Amino acid sequence: MNTTVRNIFGVAAAVIVLLGFNWATDIDSLSLSAETKNIDKIEKTESVENRSVASLKDFNDAIVEIAEKTNPAVVTITTKRTQKVRVVNPFSQFFGMPGEEGETQERVQRGLGSGVIVSQEGYILTNNHVITETDEINVRLFNGNEVTAKLIGTDPQTDIAVLKVDVDNIPTVELGDSDDLKVGSFVLAIGSPLRESLAHTVSMGIVSARGRILNELTMYGDYIQTDAAINPGNSGGALIDVNGQLVGINSAIASRSGGNDGIGFAIPINLAERIMNDLIEDGKVSRGYLGMFIGGEVDQTMARALGLDDVRGIIVGQVEEGAPADEAGLREQDVIVSLNKEKIRNWDSFRTKIASKKPGDKITLGVIRDGENISLNATLGERPEEAVAAANPQVSESLEQRLGFTVRDLNNEIRSQLGVSNDIEGVVVSRINEASAAFERGLRQGDLITAVKQRKVTSATDFYEEVEKAVESGDNIILLTLIRNDLKQYLAFEL
Repeated sequence: MNTTVRNIFGVAAAVIVLLGFNWATDIDSLSLSAETKNIDKIEKTESVENRSVASLKDFNDAIVEIAEKTNPAVVTITTKRTQKVRVVNPFSQFFGMPGEEGETQERVQRGLGSGVIVSQEGYILTNNHVITETDEINVRLFNGNEVTAKLIGTDPQTDIAVLKVDVDNIPTVELGDSDDLKVGSFVLAIGSPLRESLAHTVSMGIVSARGRILNELTMYGDYIQTDAAINPGNSGGALIDVNGQLVGINSAIASRSGGNDGIGFAIPINLAERIMNDLIEDGKVSRGYLGMFIGGEVDQTMARALGLDDVRGIIVGQVEEGAPADEAGLREQDVIVSLNKEKIRNWDSFRTKIASKKPGDKITLGVIRDGENISLNATLGERPEEAVAAANPQVSESLEQRLGFTVRDLNNEIRSQLGVSNDIEGVVVSRINEASAAFERGLRQGDLITAVKQRKVTSATDFYEEVEKAVESGDNIILLTLIRNDLKQYLAFEL
């Protein structure tokens, strides 16, 4: 494999070298006779073509070898959820037919996704959104066998879930190092897009960007962006590098059509592996905690105002008393410019890096204070009030689709970002469909909802329960109480 893989990187270089060789030969041959020159040129041209074809064939063979090696470790995940719905006969009010009060029927919802087998023990990495709100999870292996999977745990904050199947001699994929993955690197995306009959589809592309943040999807991201074709159903599938190693878990697409537009996102395997190990060993995820809140990000204007030479970093707005940041000596108005000697791009990437570490890990912060560069050492604590799978609000897919938006609990970190005081309770709009009725009426991502139909809500669970009550009572008009720009507002929309 190593010799073949090296040929991949030799293709471009080989072509450049060969072209240069041909050009130099033509110059030297000017002193030869026309007949000798032409014969020599023909022979060398044929040699160039043959060597180029051989190099391209090596490249092709390497890709085929990688696909054949890793594809058996990718599985198709099908889910099933049975829920009871009330059906009202539309003619009952006119003819006194049965069903006037509504009859209860069972409806089965099915889902499709992908997963990657990462150990001989049968552990499978996939996305949380692939298996959430399901009663039954089945895994179809490369050989066509289908087995029931056990849910080990989920982490909605990173959209990672871990399953387990009991299968002997199960195929696995080797884990790579996503930190070594560079923009421009070749990658393969493997999964089950669109429908079960398209399982184990392999697409090829490059890493088009690193460090993407998708706050509308997860609280912590640091996504790998790729142009390898990713479609609905690919979620939870494998992103493979040229070494045949797993470097990412495919998770999302940016699309105007709902299909592949050449922008897909994968969770780095280093982050996914850390989450997986926590879920297997402890049943929950422990994240590093620093205990400071952002006061702003440094842009050109802020840099001039603070007298900074470099336009980067985050400004400390508040330090929690007794927190690791406080014990390390971090102060308000400090500008954090690096974490473990790596430059800080923005607040989202900084908090993701902190959260990806474990409690007890030691870090070094590069700080500018009063124009001077200093270093502060901190030992991370454990992030409080971590959400686990069982704490997720139970909301049906149909209700979420009807609403057109989702909400999440208001925690200290979100309070800091939105500038919301501790005495205000509610939920924040985390994602919204621009085609929804709520959006058309003016609801926006980041809005703070404090009440539904004038009933206070203090958590996402409260919010969805109040909406469910309204739906069950037959009231399709939802009245929301909002706080936006420190002002209380009211917004009503029809489901």
